[in-house]
Amino acid sequence: VQLQASGGGLVQPGGSLRLSCAASGSGFSIDVMDWYRQAPGKQRELVAGLIGDIADYAGSVKVRFTVSRDTAKKTLYLQMNSLKPEDTAVYYCRLVSGGRVYWGQGTQVTVSS
Repeated sequence: VQLQASGGGLVQPGGSLRLSCAASGSGFSIDVMDWYRQAPGKQRELVAGLIGDIADYAGSVKVRFTVSRDTAKKTLYLQMNSLKPEDTAVYYCRLVSGGRVYWGQGTQVTVSS
């Protein structure tokens, strides 16, 4: 399984970005797919994810971020609105399939004026 994340960049506070994570490979099912982030000097943290059709969010991003999935394309999205400087981090997608965990390469999100 390979995960390709994209959509990061530099945005001003209050702006928006949409991240995508496309899963490829053969013979795998998606049990869980979610987004993590890691800021400099901090531990990687769960941002948002989907277990089936149930979404879960970190408290710091609730209302501002929306996670969604295109099942046919095996792609996970993260719509991020009202971005704050504290959202600056490398964002990683994670996929769990049959007890195995796969990580994408990460995409940098920088929120700065």
